[in-house]
Parts: sequence; C-alpha cells; structure tokens
Amino acid sequence: MKRKIIKIDKDKCNGCGACAAACHEGAIEMIDGKASLTREDYCDGLGDCLPACPTNAISFEIREAPAYNEAAVLAAKKKGIPSGCMGGCPGTASRTIKRGFGQITTERPSSVQSQLSQWPCQIKLVPENAPYFNGADLLIAADCTAFAYGNFHEDFIKGRITLIGCPKLDEGDYTEKLTRIITANDVKSVTVVRMEVPCCGGIENAVKNALKASGKFIPRQVITISTDGKILQ
Repeated sequence: MKRKIIKIDKDKCNGCGACAAACHEGAIEMIDGKASLTREDYCDGLGDCLPACPTNAISFEIREAPAYNEAAVLAAKKKGIPSGCMGGCPGTASRTIKRGFGQITTERPSSVQSQLSQWPCQIKLVPENAPYFNGADLLIAADCTAFAYGNFHEDFIKGRITLIGCPKLDEGDYTEKLTRIITANDVKSVTVVRMEVPCCGGIENAVKNALKASGKFIPRQVITISTDGKILQ
C-alpha cells in the first residue's frame, strides 16, 4: 500500500540519536552512527521525530510501505521497552554542554564544577559524526583514571572532548570506532590517559592503531596514572 512515511537523509544525519529517542513506536534505530528506519510497520507517519532532528535530515514521503502495525508496537511496549527508548535510549542522544562564567548552577558553592563539555562520553555510545568532534582536542581515557587522579577534570577534561572506556570489561576493540571518528572529523590532537595496570594497554594500542589507520598525522601524548593517583609519565 502507498502511505505517508518518514525518509532519512543519511548524508545530513549527524548521528545525534535525537530522532530515535523521539520515536515512541521504536521505528528508528542508530546503526553505524546513523539513524535508520528499521521497522516501517512501526512508523505511524505522524512525524514526532521531525522536530527533534537538528539537521533537518528527516522528511515525509509517500511510497509503498507496510501498513502501520499498532498491535506489534503495543506488544513490543508490553515486553518492557520504554516509550521513546525502543529505537534508541535518550541517554545516548548527542549534546554539547556549555561551560563558562556566569553559568547558573544548582551545585553548592564549595563544590568543584564539572568540565565535561559533551554527552555521551562512553566510546561505545558516542556518535561518530557529532559536531563537537570537529576542531577538537580529544581526551581518550580509561574510566578508572578519573577516580584515581583527584584533579582529573581540571587537568585533563577541561578544554577537551572526552571519550572513556575500559578495554578489560568492554566487549570488542575500540580501534574501528576510533578510526571512524578520527577519519570523519577534523581532530586536532589526542591525549590518552591510562592506568599503570597492563590491561590499560588496550586503550593505548587502540588509539595508536586508529591514528595509523586514519592516515592522518595528529599529535598524540600518553599519560599514565599510578593506582595511588600519581602521574608516572
């Protein structure tokens, strides 16, 4: 049957995930850093995803498509998949966090302000084409480093785009994801912060291999933190 259904322009999509979060039916998923209409029968053609898209990558078209299957959508929701998370969790939606003087904050006056400037920050979750990568100084850190080193935000996160991961606990290798990020964006420098433990060599090697695979010459430095919170190199 011919009906109104959404169309996603992959060239305009920046991988932010906002449309997947806005789709209450779960018709959209993030695949390889791009939004994809994976369930045409879940798309009701109402377009809740359109205003959520910051790059106008989504539009309507009339074409042959399966009928909207409301029963299937309701059945999926009954399985415990929250509305708005069926196609992509809102927690993975890309956003820039502004920091600066005069910022209104609910933090206590004595607390130290976060320097994180973007979300998400986990390597596995971050969109590969997020706008904050262009012109960025990247910080790629083992997640334990922020707990071991007390002044991590001020000394390392401030002024950088932060990616974290644990090569021992996360499935797979980071090399391919980091290669795509570095290749697709104008990254200015890469700082790797790892722990002194041997398993942290995985994150250092992934960055080294990604830079090599990208074919780009980008300044890189590696800083090692001891388990008692000291900078070793």
